[in-house]
Amino acid sequence: MTTVGRLLVIVLFEGVDLLDVTGPPEVFALLRRETDDADGYEVVLAAESMAPVTTSAGVRVLPDLTFAEAAARRIDTLLVPGSVETDAERRVRAVVDPGVVRWVRTLAGRTRRVTSVCVGAHILAAAGLLDGRRATTHWSTARQLADEHPEVEVDADPIFIRDGDVWTGAGISSCLDLSLALVAEDFGEPTALRVARQLVMYLKRPSGQSQFSVPLEPVSTTRRVEDLRHYITRHLAGPLTLAELAASAHVSERQLTRVFKAELGTTPSAYVESARVERARHLLESTDATLERITTVCGFGTTDTLLRAFRRRLDTTPMEYRRRFRTGSGGGDGEDVRGEGGGAGGG
Repeated sequence: MTTVGRLLVIVLFEGVDLLDVTGPPEVFALLRRETDDADGYEVVLAAESMAPVTTSAGVRVLPDLTFAEAAARRIDTLLVPGSVETDAERRVRAVVDPGVVRWVRTLAGRTRRVTSVCVGAHILAAAGLLDGRRATTHWSTARQLADEHPEVEVDADPIFIRDGDVWTGAGISSCLDLSLALVAEDFGEPTALRVARQLVMYLKRPSGQSQFSVPLEPVSTTRRVEDLRHYITRHLAGPLTLAELAASAHVSERQLTRVFKAELGTTPSAYVESARVERARHLLESTDATLERITTVCGFGTTDTLLRAFRRRLDTTPMEYRRRFRTGSGGGDGEDVRGEGGGAGGG
């Protein structure tokens, strides 16, 4: 193990998610290869003792040093992964060990920058490190984080959030995005993009990229809402007013709003916008369609409305999104660019 570079300590504990621990070091190892720079990161794994730690995947990992030994050193970046448990109904909850929380609080006092990946945000919150800050975590435990720590501004949408010297990442593979963002801050955007290519990630995703996709949203238990979701997908180019949706479902507008809130946790208009953004993302990634054409096909009305929706939901612009995520040779205004049907979102 190298003893040069910025010291980056990854916290280990029983049941920790394996990818949260192993993903970031892959990014930092590629940084060294891409830059041929001995002053990259010195990555170490720290635990309560030097005994092997069994991860959630059953793979055992050996620590490099103890928490006490790490606390004796000056740490550049502290990275805190997470762990979850599921009940008999397969509901997911973040697991927080008070002993780990105490050590994280201690280590954070020796650290320039604190980060969490996935549900590691729950540990940071329990340590008081997210008080008054905006933070994210895996979408499945975001409600738990908000309920247990009302002093934290929880935003379950972005793949990672930076608030001062504290960074929080969303679920699973987004640990790679957060790691690349750290590389970009420390060594520059061009270096981070070279590392991203080595990872076979198309490009480094911006923090505002959503961890949600409309087709992945929870399926409603009400057939009427499911039918409406499909109706919305097929008619994105149309106005899709509340009155139109209510008429399609044969309910009042007030009842429709109540059902959407209960079943999908959002309003009909917000859902329609999310479906339109999802469709626009798909077209920006896979076609050469102009913004004007995408505006029409997705039902935004004006390009200004499209721009505002992207800013609001993805914290980026459509053209910036296309620059980062464009794949293939494109289909022009061909069969992928249709006013109805065939789009991403809603089911």
